[in-house]
Amino acid sequence: MITSVLVANRGEIACRIFRTCRELGIRTVAVHSDADENALHARVADAAVRLPGTASADTYLRGDRIVKAALAAGADAVHPGYGFLSESAGFARAVLDAGLVWIGPPPAAIEAMASKTRAKQLMGLKPLTDVTETDLPVLVKAAAGGGGRGMRVVRELADLDGELEAARAEAHSAFGDGEVFVEPYVEGGRHVEVQILADTHGTVWALGTRDCSLQRRHQKVIEESPAPGIPETLTAELHELAVRAARAVDYTGAGTVEFLVGEDGRAHFLEMNTRLQVEHPVTEAVFGIDLVALQIRVAEGCALEALDALENGPPRARGHAMEARLYAENPAASWTPQTGTLHCLAVPQSSGVRLDTGYADGDAIPVHYDPMLAKVVVHAPTRAEAIRRLAGALERTTIHGPITNRDLLVRSLRHEEFTTARMTTGFYDRHLAELTEPAPDPHAPLAAALADAHGRSRFGGWRNLPALPQVKRYATADGEEHEATYRHTREGLTAEGAGTDGVRVVHADASLVVLEVAGVRRKFEVTRYGDEIHVNNTTLTALPRFPDPTAQHAPGSLLAPMPGTVVRVAEGLAPGAPVQAGQPLLWLEAMKMEHKIAAPATGTLTALHAVTGQQVEVGTLLAVVI
Repeated sequence: MITSVLVANRGEIACRIFRTCRELGIRTVAVHSDADENALHARVADAAVRLPGTASADTYLRGDRIVKAALAAGADAVHPGYGFLSESAGFARAVLDAGLVWIGPPPAAIEAMASKTRAKQLMGLKPLTDVTETDLPVLVKAAAGGGGRGMRVVRELADLDGELEAARAEAHSAFGDGEVFVEPYVEGGRHVEVQILADTHGTVWALGTRDCSLQRRHQKVIEESPAPGIPETLTAELHELAVRAARAVDYTGAGTVEFLVGEDGRAHFLEMNTRLQVEHPVTEAVFGIDLVALQIRVAEGCALEALDALENGPPRARGHAMEARLYAENPAASWTPQTGTLHCLAVPQSSGVRLDTGYADGDAIPVHYDPMLAKVVVHAPTRAEAIRRLAGALERTTIHGPITNRDLLVRSLRHEEFTTARMTTGFYDRHLAELTEPAPDPHAPLAAALADAHGRSRFGGWRNLPALPQVKRYATADGEEHEATYRHTREGLTAEGAGTDGVRVVHADASLVVLEVAGVRRKFEVTRYGDEIHVNNTTLTALPRFPDPTAQHAPGSLLAPMPGTVVRVAEGLAPGAPVQAGQPLLWLEAMKMEHKIAAPATGTLTALHAVTGQQVEVGTLLAVVI
């Protein structure tokens, strides 16, 4: 039996696997980069081994170092989690060659499905080769990896060569494999997948369907199980195809077979992910199982049909489950990843709500890895109840620290196209602008100012004279500036200025402000971390009364919107070159994603300070276009 497991991963998935291991009485071993020395997954494990360096290529992608870490810590098994080396046949073989148990599918199965082109061949499908106008639109995809890296939708034939080149570069950077291919792009399709679980005794289970259609930049945002509105005949077909794919490669363990379902109801095979998926908790909730525990049992050689809890065959689905991915990113700033300190993350504790996270209060969010903070998962008797429960839980979640996509999640869940299960993979193409329209609470700046005023002297030196109005300035996440005006009076604090008609201050202290607005009392919880202020779900930054005149840059300056690494500079780009508005100049990589820095206007590149491989901080001057 397995007694000690090293998880070759970090963050949320490492913590999630450790949780199951503890319940099974299995000792846990973490690996961590230098950037993750104090990360939660390194703290909660029974033992932790350092992988020197910060970049993924030097740490979590170094299979040799991870195998040595497992042996040094006395682990007898390795679980890869997802991402990083989870779909590396070479890593699986290295683990087995070291005499360790591999909690995953056989290396040959990983190898067979690792390349999407080979996987399609196994399923009797072929990628497009000579693309013509009649084939458009098409999708360029990386043959290896996932997560939307190396993926491009092409609608104009003239754009194909450029997108192929960009996809190859991104795929090589992300996966060490620049192979890409082209396939038809299914317009108006839904992303539906099947969870499979197979043992070494010939049993393969298809554990229901999941819908993952809500995706931004090909990254899943909200997932659910079962996929709504799928006819029983199509569900049976997807199950049969998924089981056939698993048997074709003698698969064992947990895996996922992904499909696009077109408007015509036809299923198109996408790929097989030979690992646990980020969205696996919705399947666990619906079937009442622990997939990680079952992965471990399968790795130990247990037959699925022989497990006591499942002696009557595959478990049966109950109710509906949904998962929302909470990312540290700012929609108002081109979705740039956010770093810094996560002061507080608290989801309301209630039945049917689960939080999977790799962070605890006070943890730093590093720039080197994925910006996902947590997954919030709910289970309810019906889909409508699951939607209401998840939206309510997110709305009441306390998040103090970086800007997140929380508002997008809540609005998406309540959008009529989603509530009626008519969403497709183009959902955000159609609705992203309206779903991310800034809507800060208009009374949040006033509440922040009143909380700040608590405890200050009510009157100046001449108590027989009225106090002068006090003005505070704040910036919201979208960069807009707001003023709040109040005055100390003999009766207490009063609100003044624009937008305060009908507003009465009922109570104000350093952490709670109660305002009566048009006869309705509203509570504002205020928490301050230096100049960073959180008022309910609104994040504010306190601004100085007088701007710092030194904090100015020349017109046309391009500043780094996030900390990261310059991974590419446009070929032939040099000072003096003419540039067009929107022309890509360079690319930054941060939190596992590439971000294009484009010319803000047509003009001349007068300065270029960025070089490939350079590490930059927020606000670093990259180039100047005038």
